[in-house]
Amino acid sequence: MILTVTPNPSLDRTYEVPSLDRGEVVRATGERVDPGGKGVNVSRAVTAAGRRTVAVLPLGGAPGALVADLLDAQGIEVAPVPVAGATRSNIALAEADGVLTKINAPGPELTPAERELLLDTVRRQSPGADWIACCGSLPRGLSPSWYAELVARVHAAGVRVALDTSGPALLAALRERPDVVKPNAGELAEAVGRPLVTVGDALKAAEELRGMGARAVLASLGADGQLLVDDDGAWFGTAAVDAVRSNVGAGDSSLAGFLVAGGRGPEALASAVAHGAAAVRLPGSVMPTPADLDPAAVTVTAEVPADRALREPVS
Repeated sequence: MILTVTPNPSLDRTYEVPSLDRGEVVRATGERVDPGGKGVNVSRAVTAAGRRTVAVLPLGGAPGALVADLLDAQGIEVAPVPVAGATRSNIALAEADGVLTKINAPGPELTPAERELLLDTVRRQSPGADWIACCGSLPRGLSPSWYAELVARVHAAGVRVALDTSGPALLAALRERPDVVKPNAGELAEAVGRPLVTVGDALKAAEELRGMGARAVLASLGADGQLLVDDDGAWFGTAAVDAVRSNVGAGDSSLAGFLVAGGRGPEALASAVAHGAAAVRLPGSVMPTPADLDPAAVTVTAEVPADRALREPVS
């Protein structure tokens, strides 16, 4: 069982549009409403893969009630933490050429009592979990050290932790040695404070995060592929994608694929790459099922192409 923790969930509306023309009336060609937040997406992807998951998340107001209903309709067990503020609503505009524009609301401010209730709910739900995936931004009311405290508590209970966050929250949590962290290229560059121009730059940055405390680093490099660096070495994975329909939740799908495949080694990396590649071919934040995966299109190698220039360099 994979337990997910999403401190700042959302109700996500995705509109497919031919193009985004500022100041003009834009008519959508498609619309979806999904429960959102990185941990929520991981739970959705785990469920789509046919595995059990429990989603811990603070919920409030009408948007929170709708998030719970949508998750229940997808067969996902929810461990809600009631909060006074309303769950945020986010909007994504997906253009026909694959460009995505996202508008993310800040979300409610959690009180000290709600913060403790969230931690206690994770504690009560953690027995029997194979992994706890802690994902996304922190809402107002939670300090950057909140994830560090959560990782420490989870490790004390003997459960492995996957962490997908960024900025000060990521750096603060590294001292508690999360079992795997999953930055994208931008988050990786931010963590080490320098640009990433080649795959080798990303590899060095991942190794630095391990030096700061991460036991393993699963780095998403967008169209360039994914890197896994752990005690056993480094691997680089890629998959050809004919057309990108939406990359909403693709990184979350990758993390789910990594965890359901055991969360370690090149086989888990191959699963992560297959899930991410499948996700970008689907509309909105639809999560891939096993039928959507194309494992034969995935290549994983221990010969990391350090000199290869990133198609999407990060300055």
